[in-house]
Amino acid sequence: MPSGPAGQPTISGDGHGPQGGPPTVTIGSYPDYPSAQRMVDHLADNRFPVEHTAIVGTNLTLVETVLGRLTTGRSALIGAATGAWFGLFIGLLFGIFTAGNWAVVILVGLVIGAIWGAVFGAIAHTMTGGRRDFTSASSLRAGQYAVTVDAQLADRAQELLARMHLTPTRRTAG
Repeated sequence: MPSGPAGQPTISGDGHGPQGGPPTVTIGSYPDYPSAQRMVDHLADNRFPVEHTAIVGTNLTLVETVLGRLTTGRSALIGAATGAWFGLFIGLLFGIFTAGNWAVVILVGLVIGAIWGAVFGAIAHTMTGGRRDFTSASSLRAGQYAVTVDAQLADRAQELLARMHLTPTRRTAG
């Protein structure tokens, strides 16, 4: 068997990702991330070795939130802003090595970057042919968050969580 990244043999599992590490136990499932995070924080506050814990999001959903309409003008404006940042960076690099007025070099870099960014932004939008005339932001959201710990530490973690007077929804071996 070939060695893994740390020189230790990798264990081939059931084809669902890396199998490494000791067996784990789910000590609680929570409806949102802050609740699961609060449980792990409580364990850390009580000197539990939290390096043996994990927060696992399940029932993942991809959510794409539409932010607004995208026109050629707006694409040019977004491109100009991006180009301006790049131009500012290049201007600063050239400005460092300029013996004369470095502020002019930086300003010229910023303006040229903005112009080229606007041109490329408009061209890129025009080339899509209207197939995606909106801007959006994508995010992954989990329906449930499970807190897992190594099996040999599960009883200790469960005792610490019981002191918090919050009952997790279930405890299962993993």
